[in-house]
Amino acid sequence: MSPTQHPILPGRGMLLAGCAAALTFLAGCAQTGPSAPMAAAPRAGGAAQLQEVARFDHQVTGVTVSPAGRVFVNFPRWSDDAPVSVAEVMPDGTTRPFPSAEWNAWRNARKDQMTAADHFVCVQSVVVDHQGFLWALDAAAPAQGPVVPMGPKLVKIDLASNQVVKTIAFDEKIAPNGSYLNDVRFSPDGRTGYITDSGAKGAIVVVDLVQGSARRVLDGDPSTQVDKTVNVKADGQVLRRPDGRGVEFSADGIALSADGAMLYWQAIKGKTLYRVPTRALTDMAAQSRLPSMVEKVGDNGPVDGILFGRDGRLFLTSPEDDSVKVRDAAGSVRMLVQSPSLRWPDTLSQAPDGSVYVTSSRIQDMSWYKPSSPASLPTTLFKIVNP
Repeated sequence: MSPTQHPILPGRGMLLAGCAAALTFLAGCAQTGPSAPMAAAPRAGGAAQLQEVARFDHQVTGVTVSPAGRVFVNFPRWSDDAPVSVAEVMPDGTTRPFPSAEWNAWRNARKDQMTAADHFVCVQSVVVDHQGFLWALDAAAPAQGPVVPMGPKLVKIDLASNQVVKTIAFDEKIAPNGSYLNDVRFSPDGRTGYITDSGAKGAIVVVDLVQGSARRVLDGDPSTQVDKTVNVKADGQVLRRPDGRGVEFSADGIALSADGAMLYWQAIKGKTLYRVPTRALTDMAAQSRLPSMVEKVGDNGPVDGILFGRDGRLFLTSPEDDSVKVRDAAGSVRMLVQSPSLRWPDTLSQAPDGSVYVTSSRIQDMSWYKPSSPASLPTTLFKIVNP
């Protein structure tokens, strides 16, 4: 389908300009203390525009764009038994199972007849790394329920051959029942992955991609847990299920500085952005001191996805007000685009041309919160042009 422009509220589509050049962001990351700045580069003139890329019949969460411009999304099987978990979005907006129909053959209804280790069970995130490989993060917890045994994993796909080349399985020490492996970032050298667990007990999972091993860190640390003082709202009201439960996602959005030196994260049921030096995550001698090395960067309010653009700006998806925002060098959070079409903006990815792709997962419209809603929730993929 041809791209469709969506409304942006007047006066709120412009990004704060005149900040320091992008390279100063790297210097900022090397500073210590909560006040260490994140520099933002000025962008070309012109207001950001939100354009529709594709529509889906099922609930989408993750999106990633390869260096060649190929676009991939995932469907996590939250409220329905979606027929595809990972898909490539074609230029005409249609999708195809990726890397194959067989990898996507799992169904909740057929779980007793299928092996979880070599099928996508409940993929929550797809990310292309710095080396051009696509990784699919499988939480293996459909509907955020019990973890399917042998299901949690990271799957590495070679985009040159469209073949799976490596699978890193996570046992119950890394993905225990109640966990929900949510999003992932990769070090520039391709040796380390960092995963947020947004489940009942938040944590960061550090993955040695070469050895195929993993560790849970900051497991239960206040920085990775829900903030009990925060209630996530949608349409101006606290979002709750009919039984009274609210939004309870722990550490969720995750971002890595351009040089790989600092890891950032935030809970959805939270307002505070945290960071820690990645050297502290990978240095075994520093593990006992790790909680003391976590820094509070500042408050964003509830956000879902976070992403550092290539110029050093930090993009934030804000589900409470249907917007994508930018955190500037002074710590101010400012609107980039806002539209009623962005129902729960979820995950972000930057394309080679600089545009920023964002999924609208419509979590507030799910049957979990609105029992009259269909199980199969139609969702949309957008891109922000001239961000």
